[in-house]
Amino acid sequence: MRLHRLGTNPGARKRRKRVGRGPGSGHGKTSCRGHKGQKARSGGGVRPGFEGGQMPLVRRIPKRGFRGPRRVRPEPVNVGALNRFDEGSVVDRAALRARGLIRKSDAAVKVLGEGELGRRLEVVADAFSASARRKIEGAGGTARLAGAPEGRGEGRTE
Repeated sequence: MRLHRLGTNPGARKRRKRVGRGPGSGHGKTSCRGHKGQKARSGGGVRPGFEGGQMPLVRRIPKRGFRGPRRVRPEPVNVGALNRFDEGSVVDRAALRARGLIRKSDAAVKVLGEGELGRRLEVVADAFSASARRKIEGAGGTARLAGAPEGRGEGRTE
């Protein structure tokens, strides 16, 4: 095999359609646009979602609820996933990011109670579910809120 002989597979590169190049091309006269009408005109056509004057679908369906544009959506981490940390280690946002348990290093973290914890850890997060806090403390560890001073881990449990 030679690099200069490499080519695309047959049929992989399709020739573009050249319209308006005479009757012999098969795409002459109306250039594949049909006769008259809004879509045949230069610059013609309708915007996405336009249904010819009928009430568009997006306006026909009912709408409920509200999602604020600045809402904070914490990244969830289950208690069972914390078993990959060593006994007695501090599990914070940076440690979770290093192990691939959260995607963004600046996102809020909420620890949820799915799974079992088999080791003593000091978990620092922005929020804990009640069951997660119970399981962490039941294993001999501590659940501390991020930003709270050392001895003040109680408080916000969502």
